[in-house]
Amino acid sequence: MGKVIAGMSMSLDGFINDSNGSVDKLYSDFSEMHDAPSFKAMIKHTGAAIMGRHVYEMADPFQWADDDYEFQTPIFVLTYTPPEKYPKGNGKLSFTFVTDGIKNAISQALRAAGDKDVQVIGGADTIQECLNAAACDELQIDIMPVLLGRGIRLFENIDSERIKLERIKVEETTPARTSITFRVTKTNPEA
Repeated sequence: MGKVIAGMSMSLDGFINDSNGSVDKLYSDFSEMHDAPSFKAMIKHTGAAIMGRHVYEMADPFQWADDDYEFQTPIFVLTYTPPEKYPKGNGKLSFTFVTDGIKNAISQALRAAGDKDVQVIGGADTIQECLNAAACDELQIDIMPVLLGRGIRLFENIDSERIKLERIKVEETTPARTSITFRVTKTNPEA
Protein backbone atom coordinates (compact mmCIF):
# COMPACT_ATOMS: atom_id res chain seq x y z
CA MET A 1 0.00 0.00 0.00
CA GLY A 2 1.23 3.46 -0.85
CA LYS A 3 1.52 6.56 1.30
CA VAL A 4 -0.91 9.41 1.77
CA ILE A 5 0.96 12.60 0.84
CA ALA A 6 -0.56 16.05 1.37
CA GLY A 7 0.98 19.03 -0.35
CA MET A 8 0.55 22.58 -1.53
CA SER A 9 2.47 25.60 -2.71
CA MET A 10 2.81 28.40 -0.20
CA SER A 11 4.25 31.91 -0.07
CA LEU A 12 7.22 32.60 2.17
CA ASP A 13 4.86 34.26 4.64
CA GLY A 14 2.59 31.20 4.81
CA PHE A 15 -0.32 31.90 2.43
CA ILE A 16 -1.73 29.53 -0.21
CA ASN A 17 -3.49 32.32 -2.11
CA ASP A 18 -3.63 36.10 -2.03
CA SER A 19 -6.38 38.29 -0.56
CA ASN A 20 -8.30 38.05 -3.87
CA GLY A 21 -8.14 34.23 -3.87
CA SER A 22 -5.57 34.10 -6.67
CA VAL A 23 -2.78 31.52 -6.73
CA ASP A 24 -1.03 33.03 -9.78
CA LYS A 25 2.06 34.25 -7.90
CA LEU A 26 2.56 30.79 -6.41
CA TYR A 27 2.66 29.12 -9.83
CA SER A 28 4.69 31.55 -11.92
CA ASP A 29 6.97 28.58 -12.66
CA PHE A 30 4.13 26.21 -13.62
CA SER A 31 5.66 24.90 -16.87
CA GLU A 32 9.10 24.52 -15.29
CA MET A 33 7.59 22.64 -12.36
CA HIS A 34 5.96 20.12 -14.71
CA ASP A 35 9.37 19.41 -16.27
CA ALA A 36 11.11 18.82 -12.92
CA PRO A 37 12.23 15.19 -12.36
CA SER A 38 10.67 15.13 -8.88
CA PHE A 39 7.29 16.24 -10.26
CA LYS A 40 7.42 13.57 -12.95
CA ALA A 41 8.30 10.95 -10.31
CA MET A 42 5.37 12.09 -8.14
CA ILE A 43 2.96 11.70 -11.06
CA LYS A 44 4.38 8.26 -11.85
CA HIS A 45 3.92 7.06 -8.24
CA THR A 46 0.43 8.54 -7.74
CA GLY A 47 -2.49 6.13 -7.95
CA ALA A 48 -5.28 8.42 -6.73
CA ALA A 49 -5.83 12.04 -5.70
CA ILE A 50 -8.04 13.83 -3.18
CA MET A 51 -9.14 17.43 -3.47
CA GLY A 52 -11.73 19.69 -1.92
CA ARG A 53 -14.69 21.04 -3.82
CA HIS A 54 -13.15 24.53 -4.05
CA VAL A 55 -10.00 23.20 -5.76
CA TYR A 56 -12.18 21.10 -8.09
CA GLU A 57 -14.11 24.25 -9.07
CA MET A 58 -11.17 26.73 -9.23
CA ALA A 59 -11.20 26.35 -12.99
CA ASP A 60 -13.96 24.84 -15.08
CA PRO A 61 -13.52 21.08 -14.49
CA PHE A 62 -14.90 20.40 -17.97
CA GLN A 63 -11.84 22.28 -19.28
CA TRP A 64 -9.05 20.83 -17.10
CA ALA A 65 -10.26 17.27 -16.50
CA ASP A 66 -9.03 15.81 -19.75
CA ASP A 67 -6.17 13.73 -21.11
CA ASP A 68 -3.70 16.56 -20.39
CA TYR A 69 -4.37 16.82 -16.64
CA GLU A 70 -1.32 15.59 -14.73
CA PHE A 71 -3.25 13.23 -12.44
CA GLN A 72 -4.66 10.59 -14.77
CA THR A 73 -6.05 8.71 -11.78
CA PRO A 74 -9.26 8.36 -9.83
CA ILE A 75 -9.92 11.69 -8.10
CA PHE A 76 -11.94 11.86 -4.90
CA VAL A 77 -13.58 15.23 -4.24
CA LEU A 78 -14.69 16.16 -0.71
CA THR A 79 -18.00 17.98 -0.81
CA TYR A 80 -21.25 18.42 1.07
CA THR A 81 -23.28 18.15 -2.13
CA PRO A 82 -22.09 16.46 -5.35
CA PRO A 83 -22.57 18.49 -8.52
CA GLU A 84 -25.36 17.46 -10.88
CA LYS A 85 -22.95 17.46 -13.85
CA TYR A 86 -19.28 16.60 -13.87
CA PRO A 87 -16.72 15.29 -16.37
CA LYS A 88 -17.09 11.57 -16.94
CA GLY A 89 -13.35 10.97 -17.20
CA ASN A 90 -11.47 8.96 -19.75
CA GLY A 91 -10.91 5.46 -18.39
CA LYS A 92 -7.98 6.58 -16.21
CA LEU A 93 -9.18 9.87 -14.74
CA SER A 94 -12.50 9.60 -12.92
CA PHE A 95 -14.38 11.53 -10.22
CA THR A 96 -15.98 10.27 -7.03
CA PHE A 97 -17.68 12.82 -4.79
CA VAL A 98 -17.32 11.94 -1.10
CA THR A 99 -19.83 13.50 1.28
CA ASP A 100 -18.91 11.78 4.55
CA GLY A 101 -15.47 13.11 5.37
CA ILE A 102 -11.75 12.84 4.84
CA LYS A 103 -11.32 9.38 6.39
CA ASN A 104 -13.75 7.82 3.92
CA ALA A 105 -12.14 9.71 1.03
CA ILE A 106 -8.72 8.41 2.06
CA SER A 107 -10.01 4.87 2.48
CA GLN A 108 -11.54 4.91 -1.02
CA ALA A 109 -8.46 6.56 -2.54
CA LEU A 110 -6.08 4.02 -0.96
CA ARG A 111 -8.13 1.15 -2.40
CA ALA A 112 -8.15 2.80 -5.83
CA ALA A 113 -4.40 3.57 -5.70
CA GLY A 114 -3.36 -0.01 -4.96
CA ASP A 115 0.36 0.02 -4.22
CA LYS A 116 0.78 3.62 -5.42
CA ASP A 117 0.51 6.84 -3.39
CA VAL A 118 -2.51 9.03 -2.72
CA GLN A 119 -1.92 12.76 -3.26
CA VAL A 120 -4.03 15.18 -1.23
CA ILE A 121 -3.76 18.29 -3.37
CA GLY A 122 -5.85 20.80 -1.46
CA GLY A 123 -7.33 23.13 -0.57
CA ALA A 124 -6.39 24.29 2.88
CA ASP A 125 -9.46 22.83 4.60
CA THR A 126 -8.87 19.41 3.03
CA ILE A 127 -5.21 19.28 4.08
CA GLN A 128 -6.07 20.57 7.56
CA GLU A 129 -8.71 17.82 7.93
CA CYS A 130 -6.20 15.24 6.75
CA LEU A 131 -3.54 16.35 9.23
CA ASN A 132 -5.98 16.71 12.13
CA ALA A 133 -7.36 13.21 11.45
CA ALA A 134 -3.80 11.79 11.62
CA ALA A 135 -4.48 10.47 8.12
CA CYS A 136 -1.40 11.48 6.14
CA ASP A 137 2.08 10.01 6.09
CA GLU A 138 3.94 12.89 4.47
CA LEU A 139 3.52 16.62 4.00
CA GLN A 140 5.15 18.34 1.04
CA ILE A 141 5.28 22.12 1.05
CA ASP A 142 6.57 24.05 -1.95
CA ILE A 143 7.81 27.47 -0.86
CA MET A 144 7.76 30.29 -3.38
CA PRO A 145 9.86 33.42 -2.72
CA VAL A 146 6.92 35.80 -2.67
CA LEU A 147 5.22 37.65 0.16
CA LEU A 148 1.44 37.80 -0.19
CA GLY A 149 0.68 39.60 3.08
CA ARG A 150 -2.90 38.31 3.26
CA GLY A 151 -5.00 35.39 2.07
CA ILE A 152 -5.63 31.88 3.33
CA ARG A 153 -3.04 30.26 5.59
CA LEU A 154 -2.49 26.52 5.23
CA PHE A 155 -1.79 25.89 8.91
CA GLU A 156 -4.49 28.12 10.41
CA ASN A 157 -6.64 25.37 11.93
CA ILE A 158 -4.16 22.64 12.79
CA ASP A 159 -4.20 20.77 16.10
CA SER A 160 -0.47 21.23 16.60
CA GLU A 161 -0.46 19.19 19.83
CA ARG A 162 -1.20 16.03 17.82
CA ILE A 163 1.27 16.46 14.98
CA LYS A 164 5.03 16.18 14.84
CA LEU A 165 6.97 16.73 11.62
CA GLU A 166 10.33 15.25 10.70
CA ARG A 167 12.07 16.84 7.70
CA ILE A 168 13.11 14.10 5.28
CA LYS A 169 13.92 15.99 2.07
CA VAL A 170 14.70 19.50 0.82
CA GLU A 171 14.93 20.11 -2.91
CA GLU A 172 15.18 23.02 -5.32
CA THR A 173 12.44 21.92 -7.71
CA THR A 174 12.76 24.93 -10.01
CA PRO A 175 15.05 27.96 -9.75
CA ALA A 176 12.29 29.71 -7.74
CA ARG A 177 10.61 26.80 -5.91
CA THR A 178 11.94 24.99 -2.83
CA SER A 179 10.17 21.76 -1.87
CA ILE A 180 10.35 20.49 1.70
CA THR A 181 9.02 17.04 2.53
CA PHE A 182 8.19 16.04 6.09
CA ARG A 183 7.27 12.71 7.60
CA VAL A 184 4.12 13.22 9.70
CA THR A 185 4.30 11.56 13.09
CA LYS A 186 1.11 11.05 15.03
CA THR A 187 2.25 12.02 18.52
CA ASN A 188 -1.04 11.64 20.36
CA PRO A 189 -3.89 10.56 18.08
CA GLU A 190 -6.31 10.22 21.03
CA ALA A 191 -5.85 13.84 22.19
